[in-house]
Amino acid sequence: MEDLLTREDAAGVATLTLNRPERLNPLSDAMLDALQAALDALEQDRDIRAVVLRGAGRAFCAGHDLREMSAARQAPDGGAEAFRALFAKCSKVMTSITLLPQPVIAQVQGLAAAAGCQLVATCDMAVAGEGARFGVNGVNIGLFCSTPMVALTRNIPAKHAFEMLTTGAFIDAARARELGLVNRVVPEAGLDAAAQELAATVAAKLATAVRIGKRAFYEQAEMGLQQAYAHTGEVMALNMMDDDTAEGITAFLEKRAPRWQG
Repeated sequence: MEDLLTREDAAGVATLTLNRPERLNPLSDAMLDALQAALDALEQDRDIRAVVLRGAGRAFCAGHDLREMSAARQAPDGGAEAFRALFAKCSKVMTSITLLPQPVIAQVQGLAAAAGCQLVATCDMAVAGEGARFGVNGVNIGLFCSTPMVALTRNIPAKHAFEMLTTGAFIDAARARELGLVNRVVPEAGLDAAAQELAATVAAKLATAVRIGKRAFYEQAEMGLQQAYAHTGEVMALNMMDDDTAEGITAFLEKRAPRWQG
C-alpha cells in the first residue's frame, strides 16, 4: 500500500500521490484500499487542514483497472460478486472524500478518465494543468459510467454531463473550467505550486470553521430551500459560539491578526 499511495505532510497540508505511473494510476482494488486507509487516517488527524490528491507520472488517473476486472470474470459467477464489491468500495472512497473534514484538492495532469474523472469531480476543488483531459469514456467499451455519473452530475450542468457520458468524448482543461469541473487551469510547470498555494490558503483559515462549513456545504445541497436556510442558520449559530470564532471577530474589529488556538 505504501508503494501504491504516498503521503507527504507539510505546514498543515497532506499530499497524497497515486503512485502507479506505469499503469496511469488505476483505481485497482489495492489502490482503493490504500486510499480508504489514508482517508480514514486523515479524518482523525487534526494537524492536517487541507489535502492535495495527485497522480505520479504523466496521468492523474485512468480509472478502474480493466485488466483486474477482466480477470474477475474467471470466477464461477462470471465476476458478479467481485464487480459489486469493487464498485461499492469505490463508492465508499468517494463518499469518504466528501465526508472528510478537510477540503480535498485534486491536482490533475494528463488523463483523468472514467473513475479518474469521478475522483476529480468528487474532490472539493481541482487545479488542472493546461494539457489535462477529462472524460467518462466507459461507453466507448460498452460500460456506461454510472457511478462516475453521480459525482459528475453534481459538478456540471446535466446536458453537458449527459453528452460526456453518452459520447465518451474527452474535454480539455479549458472546457472543464468553463463547465465547473475544475477551479483553475495553469501551465504544467506551475501545477504543483498552484495546488499547494490553494491548499495553503485553505490551511491558513480556522480549521474548526472550515470543517463545519464543508459539512454544511454538502448537507444543505441535498435540502429544499427553507430546510437549507434553517439548517445553515443553526450551523452558523453554533459556529459563532466557538471561542476561536469570537477571537477572529474581535481581532478583525481591532485590526490585528487573530490568535487562534485551533
